[in-house]
Amino acid sequence: MMPPHEPTRRTVLTSAAALCSLAPTLLASSGLGAQVRSGDEIVPLWPNAIPGDRHEAITASIEERSRDAHHPDRWVRGVAHPVLVVKRPVRSNGAAVLVMPGGGYGFLSYDNEGLEQAAWLNARGITAFVLQYRLPGEGWDNRQLVPLQDAQRAMRLIRAGARRYGVDIARIAVLGFSAGGHLAGSLATRHAEQSYAPVDAIDTQSARPDYAGLIYPVVSMEAAFSHGGSRDALLGDVASAALRHAASVEARVTADTPPVFLAHAADDDLVPVANSVVLFTALKAQARPTELHVFDSGGHGFGVRLPKSRPASAWPDLFLAFGASRGVFHG
Repeated sequence: MMPPHEPTRRTVLTSAAALCSLAPTLLASSGLGAQVRSGDEIVPLWPNAIPGDRHEAITASIEERSRDAHHPDRWVRGVAHPVLVVKRPVRSNGAAVLVMPGGGYGFLSYDNEGLEQAAWLNARGITAFVLQYRLPGEGWDNRQLVPLQDAQRAMRLIRAGARRYGVDIARIAVLGFSAGGHLAGSLATRHAEQSYAPVDAIDTQSARPDYAGLIYPVVSMEAAFSHGGSRDALLGDVASAALRHAASVEARVTADTPPVFLAHAADDDLVPVANSVVLFTALKAQARPTELHVFDSGGHGFGVRLPKSRPASAWPDLFLAFGASRGVFHG
């Protein structure tokens, strides 16, 4: 249970400031050094002990997948210290998005599903927070909860620092891709679950996103169309039926689930479109606001890299439009 008292503004800001003071030390060990531009704010998620820490050696690594120096495509592994990278627009309109890159819970697709997403959000006046979350197989107890712990804490940190970031605490969305879409969906459906013991006043903040965008998401961990790689990376190779059910986003939808936007390509041969369809069906069964866009082609992992001639390239505008209809973004 959360502490019964409400934090004072002074307490929350003091806690947030203490976290930010740790950023220079943690930046080097997080593996983000080559990926953060001058002026970006790095916010560590945890002020002291990290939940489930076994004190194992976790070595940061960055794999460059692109041969074009002007268009990097880096995969990040070895996340010992999860952080938020804050990307501010030139002129903020008060909305914010917590961005969760995918990577099958085995790496983070940091450029394609992180920085490039932050760029188009910033261009539209939206403050972006790119989450470098821990990977469950890198040496943590309760591995199935590790990404959710980071996601809940990240949302609470954004709300606690809303005034400093210039964002409205009632206009904070989450946007996730592939396995990051599973994490975004888990946050949307499990935001009230106590996945870790509260560590400070920041943890009295709500972890509920006001809106969730899931792009070619992993959803079910128990259906025939489950993405086995993400399931095994999150839960382990021999997860019980109960554990797989508990981690299936479609099984966790309630009347308190926020509005959800879904976009998927019908020809996705890595994460079948049935994942988005089953979640859409579950959301409609609970009468939750939701919108599903299935594009004829696009494959998997397209991010915002499709040419404008491809219909699936329209998903960011559709995401913004549905969010505007729910009062999160400006129309």
